[in-house]
Amino acid sequence: MGVPVAPRGRPGAAGRRWLVLLSPLLLVAMLARPAAALVEGLYCGTRDCYEVLGVSRSASKAEIARAYRQLARRYHPDRYRPEPGDEGLGRTPQSAEAAFLLVATAYETLKDEETRKDYDYMLDHPEEYYSHYYHYYSRRLAPKVDVRVVILVSVCAISVFQFFSWWNSYNKAISYLATVPKYRIQATEIAKQQGLLKKAKEKGKNKKSKEEMRDEEENIIKNIIKSKIDIKGGYQKPQIRDLLLFQILLAPFHLCLYIAWYCRWIYNFNIKGKEYGEEERLYIIRKFMKMSKSQFDSLEDHQKETFLKRELWIKENYEKSPVWNCSRQPAHLVVFGPSFGVVVSA
Repeated sequence: MGVPVAPRGRPGAAGRRWLVLLSPLLLVAMLARPAAALVEGLYCGTRDCYEVLGVSRSASKAEIARAYRQLARRYHPDRYRPEPGDEGLGRTPQSAEAAFLLVATAYETLKDEETRKDYDYMLDHPEEYYSHYYHYYSRRLAPKVDVRVVILVSVCAISVFQFFSWWNSYNKAISYLATVPKYRIQATEIAKQQGLLKKAKEKGKNKKSKEEMRDEEENIIKNIIKSKIDIKGGYQKPQIRDLLLFQILLAPFHLCLYIAWYCRWIYNFNIKGKEYGEEERLYIIRKFMKMSKSQFDSLEDHQKETFLKRELWIKENYEKSPVWNCSRQPAHLVVFGPSFGVVVSA
């Protein structure tokens, strides 16, 4: 006959009260366990590292190294030969290997000044076991490479990736503008006026094929577009100062500039009550629109002039304008102009 089993269910109110009372008691019992119960996991375990090497606590580094070399030669698994006086560790090849590992652990503990200092402190204060446990594993798990070097290499790698990514975007923008009739016609006219296309045709009459001549003309047009058109926004020409590495190096300088600018703003407009200039008005409008400086700069000049005419730096006027309704839409629906702005120089 089977043993009757009580049906499973949720504990009653009395059971829950007992669990609440027992939880802190169990935690105290776990923390109050004797330190000796976990000593085996630290350094040489229950053995004294000094005794393992056969040296005193006042031994120098040279004495510790000499004792280690002697014991390592004696207990090395490939060279070990049992001796009549061997007891405990070293009686068999397997125990000799264990002795060799223990000797190596003792040497690794005592050869480093910081680790030896932690070990000596543990010998003198065995009751502070949990502190010893933390120091032991924090040293073992600490990265071997300087964190500053890792950060520097990572920042440099990101900066290089940024630079080539921006150049790729810039070249794509130039290639796109070379297909737009408005800019292509202008660039072609400039090339004809400067005689660049004529020179390319004369130079390639006998030496180059038509396809090579076409590629050369295309490059001439793109170079003119690069020199005559200023692309703004996410497709602008990459600048060294915009890279992450230089931004970090110049961060203190930019912070000082921002503090000085902010103090001037408070003094001029909040304390003295001066009227906003055009630059300040555009800054307030950009903040209302929640756009970054590069995004705002990519807008066409006539759009900015429209913002100024409507006095959108005044919050009441901005909230009544269609720009405010547009800026409240999701980001993918907000369209203030082309994906990049262009300014054609004369």
